[in-house]
Amino acid sequence: MTQPTAEEMIQGAIRLGMDSLGFSGHAPLGFPNNWAMKNTEAYYAELLQQKKRYEGQLSVYLGLEQDYYSPPPPQWCEYLIGSVHLIRVGEQYYPTDYTSQALMDAANGEFGGDIYSVVETYYALVGQLPERTGCQIIGHFDVITKNNERHPLFDPNHPRYVKAAMDALDALAEHDLVFEINTGAMSRGYRTTPYPDKFLLRAMGERNLPICLSSDAHDARHLLHGFREASQWAKSCGYNSCVYWNGKEFCEDALPD
Repeated sequence: MTQPTAEEMIQGAIRLGMDSLGFSGHAPLGFPNNWAMKNTEAYYAELLQQKKRYEGQLSVYLGLEQDYYSPPPPQWCEYLIGSVHLIRVGEQYYPTDYTSQALMDAANGEFGGDIYSVVETYYALVGQLPERTGCQIIGHFDVITKNNERHPLFDPNHPRYVKAAMDALDALAEHDLVFEINTGAMSRGYRTTPYPDKFLLRAMGERNLPICLSSDAHDARHLLHGFREASQWAKSCGYNSCVYWNGKEFCEDALPD
């Protein structure tokens, strides 16, 4: 599938009546792959050109999604989203959100068939994201559940799952961070609900952790996908407000209807 250009995404945002759009392409990784960008400087040059071109029509913000295993980010980033898409054991990388089979391959290949050991390893990395990436935003906190709705491998209510997730959340709560409510898996047909699951979102609310809405869009048609559902998801877990990036800082506003 051909990826849209930055200008196509910007034009889509303008058609939707948006006043700002943040870009957060996947930062490079230190091994061959077909989904992370290869050249952040080319990405930066394109975004900077479009930022200037559309000034006055749409505010364009320059960010990256910084994976746990990405090299240090460039200085020009206005914000960073931290995420974990991979588990590394020795020199072998296992994707956390590619397919259910890939998770089972990790369990069978490195963890004696114990899928909850994979879960625990994932959340241990999530809990280290601020120190590792310098991020301001935690992306799709429980992305390891991406395929679990259609092809269940583990029970998110299992005590080991809950403890691993809550330990990561408590570690992150020590930092000044924003947590995504992410609808990307909804627009791409993997989930019928946003990340994170409700028990995690309630726990975030109990810790007064700020949230933001993110479509994680890979297509201009999906830029605001599921925002109404995400807002209701947050309200059902006790939230009344979310934050947004204004180019300099995060500002609080009421959740949209």
